[in-house]
Amino acid sequence: MARWLVRPMSSHDAHLTRDEVVDRLVDVLKSHPKVDPSKVNPEAHFEKDLGLDSLDTVEVVMAIEEEFKLEIPDQEANKIDSLPLAVEYVANHPMAA
Repeated sequence: MARWLVRPMSSHDAHLTRDEVVDRLVDVLKSHPKVDPSKVNPEAHFEKDLGLDSLDTVEVVMAIEEEFKLEIPDQEANKIDSLPLAVEYVANHPMAA
């Protein structure tokens, strides 16, 4: 390989894949005390499918922040009410680890 084609890795190169995000978010939800693990799937809605109320959803979002080492602003956190929305947020967050 020519030397000029080699470039240093950027943080984007090490970013999580969408599948990794989905797997970790499913695990976060399955470990929540009020969630029946058998009902968790990649399309799950927190209230309709998992029976979580608004306080439970806040706890889930906090667990997501902890799992991915990021801070979700309240304005964004209020929009996350399903696994697909959580995946979208985390997968697109540049600091998610």
